[in-house]
Amino acid sequence: MSNPLAPSATIGFVGLGNMGAPMARRLLTAGYRLRVSDTAEAAMTALAEQGAEPVEDVARVADGADAVVLMLPDSSVVDAVLHGAGLLAAVAANSVVVDMGSSQPMRTRELAAESAQRNVGYVDAPVSGGVRGAEQGKLTVMVGGSDADVARVQPVLDLLGSSVRHVGPAGAGHAVKALNNLMSAAHMQITSEAMLAARTFGLDLATVLDVVNASSGRSGSTQNKWPNFVLPGSYDSGFGLRLMLKDMRIGVGLAKQAGVPTPLADQTVQFWAQAAEALPPHADHTEIVRWLEALSAAPEGDGSTRGEEQR
Repeated sequence: MSNPLAPSATIGFVGLGNMGAPMARRLLTAGYRLRVSDTAEAAMTALAEQGAEPVEDVARVADGADAVVLMLPDSSVVDAVLHGAGLLAAVAANSVVVDMGSSQPMRTRELAAESAQRNVGYVDAPVSGGVRGAEQGKLTVMVGGSDADVARVQPVLDLLGSSVRHVGPAGAGHAVKALNNLMSAAHMQITSEAMLAARTFGLDLATVLDVVNASSGRSGSTQNKWPNFVLPGSYDSGFGLRLMLKDMRIGVGLAKQAGVPTPLADQTVQFWAQAAEALPPHADHTEIVRWLEALSAAPEGDGSTRGEEQR
């Protein structure tokens, strides 16, 4: 594998959604040459105005690219792009594929092995930190892959994240991300239940959050999600509820494969699945609060209430 990717390198970038677009902009600003592809033409046009080269045929993003970054929602989409659209076959030897979305860790290991047969590196580097973190380059990046492959793309990852951690071989990054989001979802649910109880008791929620954030109950939900997206009523963290649920299920699946009992996680997944059914298809994950509010407002005996679900 050759030297770390300097800003003069060419990078293919697939997936220009809420997270991908600001990440791509940071790479452009740093001087990388980008070939970009997305199913939304407007997203490609916006990046083209900032100097990227839009590519309609996703496999062509690999033309002349030293690395290809994927910011896609799940393993099925990654498979569709790498195999169905022919991107993996188009990636040049000695290049590196960097999967920065949230995928199935075991599938990632398989793709890394397949890539190695083509002399192509494969790094999984999912992120945490939301749209704001992507815009500011302050994401946490959880990296899986060989030492050589990770070293090759380290300059790119350092531009996108303020905390870049190599956590193990291929698949390890996706495993850590899924387990992180499983914990994050549990934090969000219990925080929301507690805050709604505080509101019913007549407490000022901003004050309660200030106290909790100086106490042992603090979490990412009390420090970020509630003050920035729930209290203002914007519910626009940029991470969908169904994507959170998908990651939660991956995390629970990993635990079960390891023989670890997951009674609390199982129930948390059940609740988030109910919320996903009740809320709009593109609901932000912070809108779990709205589902909990609806539960508390439901008449006694309504089958949608939590008590009915548990009987």
